[in-house]
Amino acid sequence: MLEKKVETFNMNRVIEDFEEMSRNADQVQIQTLKDILLKNQSAIYLKNFGINKNTTDPEAFKALVPLVTDFELEPYIQRMVDGDTSPILTGRPVPAISLSSGTSQGRPKFIPFTDKLMENTLQLFRTAFAFRNREFPIDDNGRALQFIFSSKQYTSTGGVPVGTATTNVYRNPNFKSGMKSIQSPCCSPDEVIFSPDVHQALYCHLLSGILFRDQVQYVFASFAHGLVHAFRTFEQVWEEIVTDIKEGVLTSRITVPSVRSAMSKLLRPNPELAETIRAKCLSLSNWYGLIPALFPNAKYVYGIMTGSMEPYVKKLRHYAGELPLVSHDYGSSEGWIAANVTPRLSPEEATFAVVPNLGYFEFLPVSETEETEEEPVGLTEVKIGQEYEVVITNYAGLYRYKLGDVVKIIGFYNKTPQLKFICRRNLILSINIDKNTERDLQLSVESAARRLSQEKIEVIDFSSHVDVTTEPGHYVIFWEVSGETEEDVLQDCCNCLDKGFIDAGYVSSRKCETIGALELRVVERGTFGKVQEHFLGLGSSAGQFKMPRCVKPSNAKVLKILCENVVSRFFSTAFD
Repeated sequence: MLEKKVETFNMNRVIEDFEEMSRNADQVQIQTLKDILLKNQSAIYLKNFGINKNTTDPEAFKALVPLVTDFELEPYIQRMVDGDTSPILTGRPVPAISLSSGTSQGRPKFIPFTDKLMENTLQLFRTAFAFRNREFPIDDNGRALQFIFSSKQYTSTGGVPVGTATTNVYRNPNFKSGMKSIQSPCCSPDEVIFSPDVHQALYCHLLSGILFRDQVQYVFASFAHGLVHAFRTFEQVWEEIVTDIKEGVLTSRITVPSVRSAMSKLLRPNPELAETIRAKCLSLSNWYGLIPALFPNAKYVYGIMTGSMEPYVKKLRHYAGELPLVSHDYGSSEGWIAANVTPRLSPEEATFAVVPNLGYFEFLPVSETEETEEEPVGLTEVKIGQEYEVVITNYAGLYRYKLGDVVKIIGFYNKTPQLKFICRRNLILSINIDKNTERDLQLSVESAARRLSQEKIEVIDFSSHVDVTTEPGHYVIFWEVSGETEEDVLQDCCNCLDKGFIDAGYVSSRKCETIGALELRVVERGTFGKVQEHFLGLGSSAGQFKMPRCVKPSNAKVLKILCENVVSRFFSTAFD
């Protein structure tokens, strides 16, 4: 039934549907909540709070069901992972579980994945594509060079398939037909997308794109970092790719049998194409405009370019030349939230319009002091210029779930808000797919400090910084310690810090070398006192002062104080 919905694509109809939905956002929200509660009325979780089939009013729902985080839902979801098929959070057993990055405690976060979430994903993709295609029309026989990588699903001890959210989407039988219906089949064979070796997969994505270079209509990766990494890799391997094309024989670096077989079927000796690519590469000045040079019919470059991806936009523009950069839509492992319906806006100006029927949305005002938590407001009650934490209720068993994302309301598209992602509420360290909180930093420092304590020395204070001026970017930890010790001890501490971050995104990025070696910078005694004096000079209260655990680039004065007082530096060898 789902496949029938995605067999054909009518751009004008999709846009008209969104226009009507956004004009009636308040009523759509009421109906969406009603549908969610009706489908899941037998859920034990809802019954525990007194929700029954007669509970359809949003105010009654909010009065009975509390705001929660993943911590409160974890025991319920764990039962589902363990194979309990009773209606725990949803009316029917979930077909799969999504696995996100580790939580602040370093444990993975499990999220129910349902057919309805897949349907919502395709709906959002169709909506966003319709608005993009209106602005940047693509050919009917067009392809997309998509740098997508799907890890393996595994089966939990309870017999439930578990994988990342993207893996669950890519492995869903409706994904390929859904993509085809919006005229964007991938250049790469499925075997490349599902390759167990990401380095080999990236090489083959690049090769596949060039083999279909005249058909490529746009270039996509989930994150701007992935796009930059892909074309930095191309700088290193382009001559090898040219040789493959010229001779029609795949490089020996591709060793995964299924990938090698699939790619070999695409290759035929093509000296003319090989010479074209060679000439294009040699003609570029410092690789400026590489993407349009390789793909002359590409209309735009597409990916998440906001939030922690913003530092990569400058380099991506260099590769893209005059091609527009279009920001990907807004969502999370828990589900999609908003679509980019104004695709001509630059990444710095990009906003996302909430799709009112993807879930029931509330917005929790974010105060600067965070001393008291205000009551959340509804989708159409938000105020322009205000920052909020997103709260979602969806079809997959998340009810009044605090997402942890802070967004700013920029305006309205009809009656639905247009928002801009600001940051993770508790996230302080992130370069690409890694997600580390203040608690993660604390645990890492504590682990390394135990090594230091063996020398009768303690960590007086600490902070951190994400340095993206290097390639690849890396974490910097500032330490002030109570005494002098041998360099090999501090090197051990540096390695402990690096290994102390156990977030899955960080570990995999370190192993793949898309995040550089962690750097420990030891500062002079009294340095953090100078930082405190700086804040006190700005009017902070000494009784309420808290040392910033992550120094952002915008806090240039504090970063300058720390950097000017560094006495020694160490780079981790933990992943060498």
